Amino acid sequence: VFLIDSSRSVRPHEFETMRKFLIDILNTLDIGLDTTRVGVVQYSSQVRSEFSLKTHSKLENMVKAINEIVPLAQGTMTGLAIRYLMNEAFSPGQGDRPKVPNVAVIVTDGRPQDRVAEVAAEARERGIEIYAVGVARADMTSLRAMASPPFEDHVFLVERFDLIYQFGLQFQDKLCAIDLCAEGKHDCEQVCVNMGPGIFTCDCNKGYRLNEDEKTCSAIDLCAEGKHDCEQICISAPGVFTCDCNKGFKLNRDKRTCTNMDMCNTVKHGCDYQCVNTPGSYHCICPEGQLLQDDGKTCGTCKSANIDLVLLIDGSKSVRPQNFELVKKFVNQVVDSLDVSAHGTRVGLVQYSSRVRTEFPLNMYHTAEDIKAAVMKVDYMEKGTMTGLALKHMLEYSFSEAEGARPASRNIPRIGLVFTDGRSQDDISEYAKKAKEAGITMYAVGVGKAVEDELREIASDPVEKHFYYTTDFSAINTIADNLKLNVCPAESLREVEVKDPCACENLMEFQQATMNRLDQFTQKHIL
Repeated sequence: VFLIDSSRSVRPHEFETMRKFLIDILNTLDIGLDTTRVGVVQYSSQVRSEFSLKTHSKLENMVKAINEIVPLAQGTMTGLAIRYLMNEAFSPGQGDRPKVPNVAVIVTDGRPQDRVAEVAAEARERGIEIYAVGVARADMTSLRAMASPPFEDHVFLVERFDLIYQFGLQFQDKLCAIDLCAEGKHDCEQVCVNMGPGIFTCDCNKGYRLNEDEKTCSAIDLCAEGKHDCEQICISAPGVFTCDCNKGFKLNRDKRTCTNMDMCNTVKHGCDYQCVNTPGSYHCICPEGQLLQDDGKTCGTCKSANIDLVLLIDGSKSVRPQNFELVKKFVNQVVDSLDVSAHGTRVGLVQYSSRVRTEFPLNMYHTAEDIKAAVMKVDYMEKGTMTGLALKHMLEYSFSEAEGARPASRNIPRIGLVFTDGRSQDDISEYAKKAKEAGITMYAVGVGKAVEDELREIASDPVEKHFYYTTDFSAINTIADNLKLNVCPAESLREVEVKDPCACENLMEFQQATMNRLDQFTQKHIL
């Protein structure tokens, strides 16, 4: 039996919400004279039965009757209403059946104007299970005085009438005492544990642990958590692990430790001169005065266009978007002059401003076409000019084997090319020096407000052959045309061959660029 408060404090729109709440609960019940019987009683200063337990046997008739209820709109005599429940609503004459649980749901929004504790206790003693639902202004003490224990299962208090819908499913679960796990009415990802009528908790399968949401599960990764004793490789499955070894090692009988295999004696290495074992691998070396060729096995006196090249391009705000596009074209002109392949020249690109970003490492692309396409997709960063930070990034990351640089033992020349248009906002001295000490041949290209002293400090010796400067971005294409990276000793090892800037043809190019720039200024600022 639903006992609903229709006192004057329940506003019309709130009563409509309560009406819909009743209908929603009825829709979850198995209505029938032989299954669940429902009666509805409203009360204020008086009590009125809208229909008894025996009146309707079909859901649609109950819904029609609920929609026709007219609120009494008087006081709040909750004690009087509970006595009516006990003496009339749950009587055989009104349809109460023997040996069938009697459940009352009291919905109220205010403090009772009469005593409820004694009459509610008497009703509970007669076997009526009471649920108390308070809304908005309801008094929690009064609700607890009415409800059956335990209170956490029988007392509900919601802030607004429009939130009362949240309790429809909970009522259905508790009233019918269903096994939520068995009915599948839970949101546990793996295991549902029934804790009693309408109550459940979630658990996980072996090898998984419950997440903080207490619903979903995560695999226990013993490898990631370091809960293993594998010497080299840990292979994880939920809650368990197995061990393996790196290439060139074999797993010992203890299934935990590894033994290094002598690769030079166990594989056909094909080294032209000498094979050198490394942990889990090997590499070939050549006698002094000779260089390892592209195949990584044979030796020769010269090896052209086989380098690891990292370009550091200035993406600061002063460059401006249109000029940054020219910088990207300059990079692609440099790429066009190289023999790009996995075993030949490798190219990496780093952009810097107030921070540094690797656009792609040395081992990402192996054709000139792929590199050029990636260059044109690079987004302009803007902001400051931290050239020193960029040099540090290049030294510590860009020329690491993890990012594709070939091992130093292979004698592949490492070349860094820095492109900038202004003075650095941080110190360049430390990492410019460290880069050259690490064997990286450094080139510096400056445009516009670039500082010659900084360019010279970045550039390798002889400085005159490792830096270039132009006043205008439109002239940087000539740098790319003149830039040739030769790595044979007979061809000026690791030097940039630059045309004489005082040659007639270059003076003419400079003059033409200057005239074009003056025309642009005239059009924009004077005319």
